[in-house]
Amino acid sequence: MIVGVPKEVKDNEYRVALTPEGARELTATGHQVLIQDGAGAGSGIPQQRYERAGAEIVATAAEVWSSSDMIMKVKEPVASEFEHLREGQILFTYLHLAASAELTQALVERKVAAVAYETVQLPDGRLPLLAPMSEIAGRMAPHVAAHLLEKGYGGRGILMGGVSGVRPAKVFVLGAGMAGSNAAWIAAGMEAEVIVVDTNLDRLRFIDQIHKGRIITLMSDRLTLEQRVREADVVIGSVLVPGARAPKLITQEMIRSMRAGAVAIDIAIDQGGCMETSRMTTHSDPTYVVDGVVHYCVGNMPGAVPNTSTYALTNVTLPYAIELANLGWREALKSDHSLALGLNTFDGHVTYGPVAEAHDLSQLKLDEVLV
Repeated sequence: MIVGVPKEVKDNEYRVALTPEGARELTATGHQVLIQDGAGAGSGIPQQRYERAGAEIVATAAEVWSSSDMIMKVKEPVASEFEHLREGQILFTYLHLAASAELTQALVERKVAAVAYETVQLPDGRLPLLAPMSEIAGRMAPHVAAHLLEKGYGGRGILMGGVSGVRPAKVFVLGAGMAGSNAAWIAAGMEAEVIVVDTNLDRLRFIDQIHKGRIITLMSDRLTLEQRVREADVVIGSVLVPGARAPKLITQEMIRSMRAGAVAIDIAIDQGGCMETSRMTTHSDPTYVVDGVVHYCVGNMPGAVPNTSTYALTNVTLPYAIELANLGWREALKSDHSLALGLNTFDGHVTYGPVAEAHDLSQLKLDEVLV
């Protein structure tokens, strides 16, 4: 199979979908790897390393897309890339289709076999290809919050960890999954006062056991959200419903109750965001203010640390990419149910239920696809 890796074109997206180590594994198993010229530069990976790994450097994105049986990307295709989509091609990347009717329509119209990293799901419910980017985004969020709390960035002028005799920042984390638990961990390490809420008591119990009470855990309900958001200097939203739009748990009224200069970070913005006041921003224009609260809703947070993110991503995507390349997408999905759950569109149909529901489209069941 010919596996193509185009350069990412989303605003300030410096990651690349495959490392030289990953390219070597694919070429060693008999596949051809095409890397667009400069695709790895943003991650600090010289193209000579790809060449030594057996990959072929291709000048333009159009050449990569047109010549490849499978395209590996980091982020979902943007409008300028829609023209490259074609029938029968495998697209293996983050898609977040529930939040984008436009991209869903483009994939359906062009009959692409689109396998989304974020909906590949193990039998125990874990999302192995989403986990490393959620981990990175979670660990980044307190660092971002610390900067935005500074007066020069519009914040309240509060030091995250406080100082002797002065209270630290109050950080409220919504969701105790991969992103939320990492956000809470780093914020606590910065000596902030941290509260995490979730509806899953087992997750809260795990955080409490690991951090020995250093992080306060609470069950999530409307009254708790109203009270804790109002008191917080920083709110970090990390709610996830696999493959579906995130629920809007933080209302505008809650945001309005916060003090001027407080910070709201919505890690769930890729899936539509979990705050009513959230809208997608970019690394080049990351913040805006609503009711005096500084909002940070960058859809590709890990793109700011591309070297770390690129290697973390390839670590988990490569085994599945090799499966797809070795067997073809249909046989690979038949032999691996977890990977099969990643199929979001095929032959003009939506095959993932939450995406079909989000856009009021009919769903072609997996059983009908994998016959």
